[in-house]
Amino acid sequence: MTSPCLPFTDRRQAGQLLAEELRALPLPAPRVVLALPRGGVPVALEVALALRAPLDLLLVRKIGAPQQRELAVAAVVQGDPPQIVADEALQRQTGADAAYVQAQAQVELREIERQRRVYLRSRPAVPLAGSSVIVVDDGIATGTTLRAALQALRQRAPARLVLAVPVAPTDTLAALRVLVDSVVCLATPRPFRAVGAHYLDFQAVGDAAVIAALDTAACHAEVSDRRRDP
Repeated sequence: MTSPCLPFTDRRQAGQLLAEELRALPLPAPRVVLALPRGGVPVALEVALALRAPLDLLLVRKIGAPQQRELAVAAVVQGDPPQIVADEALQRQTGADAAYVQAQAQVELREIERQRRVYLRSRPAVPLAGSSVIVVDDGIATGTTLRAALQALRQRAPARLVLAVPVAPTDTLAALRVLVDSVVCLATPRPFRAVGAHYLDFQAVGDAAVIAALDTAACHAEVSDRRRDP
C-alpha cells in the first residue's frame, strides 16, 4: 500500500509535512531538533523553523557490511566513551565479526570528528536535559544507526524523546518505538524500497548545505530571541 503523500518532492517538502504533524503533539518547551547528517538536515531545518526550536546535529555513523557498505551492521555515536550498537544477526549473515566492527568504528569516529569540526565549528552543543528532543532523519531502512543514536540520547535525560521521519518500514519503526516517547512517520509503504526511492529529488546533501542549514536555523533563533526580549 502506498501513502498518498508519496513520493515526496524533496527533503524540504518532507520536512514541511513532518512539521505539520509535530505541531499537533504536546511538546513542552524547551524544544530541540536534532538532525542526522547529512540527509536528515534539510528535513530537520523545516521542523526547527516551524517549531521555533534550535537545530543541532546528532553525530552518529553507520558501519556497513564488508561487501555491502550501505547495509548497516552496526553504528557508532560520538561520546565519552563512544557507543557502538550492533545488529548481531546481520553481523553473522554478512561475516562482520567484532574485530571488523571495532576497526570500522575507528574510521567512522574520525569522520564524526571531521563533521563536528566542519559543521559545528565553535558552536556549543544545545542542552538536552529536560527538553523535548525531536530526532529527525530523511528516512529509515534497517534502523541500526537510529537505534544507536536513540540509546545514546536517553543517557542525556531529555524530558521527551520523539522520533520523526518521513518514511520507514513498519517492522523497523515498531522496533524503534520502544526507545522513544512518540513516533511521527508520514508513510510506511509496503513493500518498502530504499529510502531514496520514495523521493522525486534525493540528491546527495553536501557539507555546504549542512552548514547553510545550521546558519539559517541559528539566524532565525536569534531573531526570535530579540522579539521575546525587546
